Amino acid sequence: MAMVIVDGVEIAFEEAGPAAPAGTVVLLHAAVADQRMWDHQFLALSERYRVIRYDRRGAGRSGDAEGEVCHHEDLLAVMDALEVERAVLAGSSMGGAYAVEAALAAPSRVAGLVLIGSGLGGHPWPADMLEQARERVHSSVPADRLARYRAGAAEPVNPADVRAMAEAHTLWQVAGPDRGRDALSGEVWEAAVEMCRLVFERSWTGPRSSERHLDPPAAGRLHEVAAPTLVINGLADVRGIQEVSGLLAAGIPAARRVDLPETGHLPPLERPVEVTAALVAFLADVFHPARTDA
Repeated sequence: MAMVIVDGVEIAFEEAGPAAPAGTVVLLHAAVADQRMWDHQFLALSERYRVIRYDRRGAGRSGDAEGEVCHHEDLLAVMDALEVERAVLAGSSMGGAYAVEAALAAPSRVAGLVLIGSGLGGHPWPADMLEQARERVHSSVPADRLARYRAGAAEPVNPADVRAMAEAHTLWQVAGPDRGRDALSGEVWEAAVEMCRLVFERSWTGPRSSERHLDPPAAGRLHEVAAPTLVINGLADVRGIQEVSGLLAAGIPAARRVDLPETGHLPPLERPVEVTAALVAFLADVFHPARTDA
């Protein structure tokens, strides 16, 4: 795995593609995962396109997030380091939020957006969603220990607590609040839990950081997004996240929406064939638009 340096921090990335690619695609992972969630899409799309995936700062094999972090600025810096002038950005969960911010901050750099179970900068999560997370996820670890973990004040962190939190989060969000563990194949379940486990382990043991979003926030500026946009929504995902998919599809001019039945928060992992097919069709429209002249 290769590295680029962004503000002194190593960012781990992979890229693949033919000698003469039809375009460039950058894959942005979810907050509960890392770049491995894109295995299927990375391989399939690289037959025709230059495809880049990376672990954002503080995730996967990249360096730690410490102090103030701005992920959409990191995204543009990674593109600069890899000499990517313009690309389609495909983002899952908070990766989608950062893709939208990049499209607003640097519209000439973004050829298109694919937003999958996306977050949205400046949009507050509804109270009932936060309460559901407390009941179903945070309760998996005793409250006193969880508070110490979040403050970075527990030494050492109990691996059983990390695993319990990861499994509870995967069940609630990746499977979906109205589905059980058996809704996911064993392979998908283990991959999702392992990535999520590493997220919590690093969050609880690494340096403290804070996140800076685009200002003014993206939530009030969707009408400014000029890039062609595809919104992919899992119909078994958490309701508050599905509501964001609705906001994106309605607020971004001419955005297209695809709803995937019986699909939770990580469609690229759970429904790889369907997601890849949707990406292939979208990329063809972006990079090879049909001629309308006679």
